[in-house]
Amino acid sequence: MHSIVLVDDHAIVREGFKRLIELEPDLDVVAECRCADDAVEAVNHWRPDLVALDLSLPDGSGLPLIEHLLSVAAQTRIVVLSMHDGEPYISEALRRGARGYVTKGVAPEELVAGLRAVMQGECFLSSDLRQRRAERPDTGLDPLSRLTAREREVFLLLAGGRTPKQVAGALGIGQKTIYIHRASLMGKLGAGSELDLYRLASQRGLLATSG
Repeated sequence: MHSIVLVDDHAIVREGFKRLIELEPDLDVVAECRCADDAVEAVNHWRPDLVALDLSLPDGSGLPLIEHLLSVAAQTRIVVLSMHDGEPYISEALRRGARGYVTKGVAPEELVAGLRAVMQGECFLSSDLRQRRAERPDTGLDPLSRLTAREREVFLLLAGGRTPKQVAGALGIGQKTIYIHRASLMGKLGAGSELDLYRLASQRGLLATSG
């Protein structure tokens, strides 16, 4: 019997997935958690085979929680179950140690397929993500790896709270050039605002180096 901990702040969602999972004779949901603190406590207690983890929790992002849970129980495998179907969420989740990523827009049966694949030692992406990556192979890369050296400098300074004018002064280039770099890097990162840049840099622990 494989033990599973469900982490999602919506009781209806947890109940639906629990019923689906427990239709499988060898899968057992041993705990349901609505927040990160509950998840840490449950994983520490049960040492489950697998955690199905939502990224949007009331007490913080599920991304840093991935690493925390793995530090508590290194043998536990994590499958992200999320409404977020774009970058940087997918690359970040996988980079931090998740072995699977299933979006909430796919058929419920894909969750069970993902859990089984990960428990067999595979990495798993839901069908919508696999199709997108097949159409755009470069989406399998870390989005930051697609930035040029100059775009990365601009990214770090903007994420650190500098205005385009301040960034231009710091780098010794024209403000118009900064806007060009900003448009390019935001497109590559799938960001819609400087707040998105801040969040990405914060998640990666890069703000301390943005000087």
